[in-house]
Amino acid sequence: MRFLLTAEHVLAHGAGGHRLLRDAAVVVHGEHIEWVGPQSAAPSDTDERINLGSSLLMPGLIDLDALSDIDHLILDSWWDAGHSARLRWSSEHFHAGRRHALSPAERKTMRRYALAQLALHGITTFMPIASEVHSEWAESHDDFTDVAEVAMELGLRGFLGPSYRSGVHATTADGTHAIEFDDEEGRRGFADAVRFLDTLQEMDSPLLSGVLMPCRIETVREDLLAETARVAAERDVLVRVHALQGLSERELILREKGITPLELLQRTGLLSRRLIIAHGIFLDIHGGVHGEDRGDLATLAAAGASIVHCPLTNTRYASHLQKLSRYLDAGVNISLGTDSFPPDLIRGIDAGVHVAQEQHGDLSAHLLAEYVNAATLGGAKALRRPDLGRIEVGAAADLAAFALDDFRAGPVEDPIRSLILSGTGRDTRLTMVAGRVVSRDGTIPGVDLEELRREGQTVFDALRAGYAERDHRGGTLDELFPPVFPLG
Repeated sequence: MRFLLTAEHVLAHGAGGHRLLRDAAVVVHGEHIEWVGPQSAAPSDTDERINLGSSLLMPGLIDLDALSDIDHLILDSWWDAGHSARLRWSSEHFHAGRRHALSPAERKTMRRYALAQLALHGITTFMPIASEVHSEWAESHDDFTDVAEVAMELGLRGFLGPSYRSGVHATTADGTHAIEFDDEEGRRGFADAVRFLDTLQEMDSPLLSGVLMPCRIETVREDLLAETARVAAERDVLVRVHALQGLSERELILREKGITPLELLQRTGLLSRRLIIAHGIFLDIHGGVHGEDRGDLATLAAAGASIVHCPLTNTRYASHLQKLSRYLDAGVNISLGTDSFPPDLIRGIDAGVHVAQEQHGDLSAHLLAEYVNAATLGGAKALRRPDLGRIEVGAAADLAAFALDDFRAGPVEDPIRSLILSGTGRDTRLTMVAGRVVSRDGTIPGVDLEELRREGQTVFDALRAGYAERDHRGGTLDELFPPVFPLG
């Protein structure tokens, strides 16, 4: 099958970087891009033409911290005086016999809902993350077999693996914080993750790759981190871990081990070109740590590790990278993630751009090109997939088109600036993965989005209700999640 895609604006790749073409066309043959150039010179012997009109056609967005549940951030980012514990488990719930808040069927609906959201927001490649708050423990082999099946059904490119952990953040009866450990669960989860690597190989899908994904670094025992590094090296698979994301994490590891989280990554053998660090904020340069460069960035760059920067989520939690330009200048590869709902990297880039301007005290220091690069080329580099994140001959035909003709968005100046200033991921007009159309004009072939919306609301309501059982404060849902204005 050969497609001819035409658009007023195409973000192509050449001469070492992205370049903008006007009134351009892309020919897709099979799973790859066959031709890129002006519409006037486009081949005519194609099977189907997709005219995208006043759109920006660009590489499909790469989300390396992609939400695969529904409730993350929706429920835990609106703080009041009672939210200081961030909706952690209670220690009582930890010891009293844990259970899933959702049935297997509801969990499958949740994932289908979440992955459909990715496609509808212009994301073509994803590495998932889910909140474990509503789970019996973390994620299982069977959970991710389900994720793989949904990804194959929708046609998304996924880098997959169940999360595992040795402990969980909890709140004791007197309101203090603790990490409760269950080492047997940790070992079982790791074994599941390794088994899943084999299962994914047996599935033999060209769109799915196995990854090892330990949870937050402070909740995984050091020997399990070291074993993760050993298996990753033996199998040459990527590892993603949430680390360097909070001062409490740093203080805990310093107190218990006498080393920093970055030094722990080194000591366990994880710090390498295979490592993808979600967040990576609290390094020596951060004002909450030392506020000066003592070598952490150089260590990351020398190891070849990548950072997943989540600017929209960082903004909502008031915890910013300080600052993107310093990471890039030091040679650290930056990719992007959404990490919360909605999975909108366009809004994420917008948030990052304005934070950069404020941090630099300079409106010209917006780093817009750098953020777009992170959402495309940076993600591809983190995944060690130079065929992704670019529109050029021979690259994978993973594409996303964003509409620029909505009257409410106003006039178009530069298509990149206009999209980031006035648009969102909801302006996605088309997503294509490996030459297959995944979504078009707000629809996904074979998916009843209205039915899925209703089912998703039911699942969300069940997730929300589950907090009354797990949260240390107890009380009604209206007390746990007070309305913005009083009811009545």
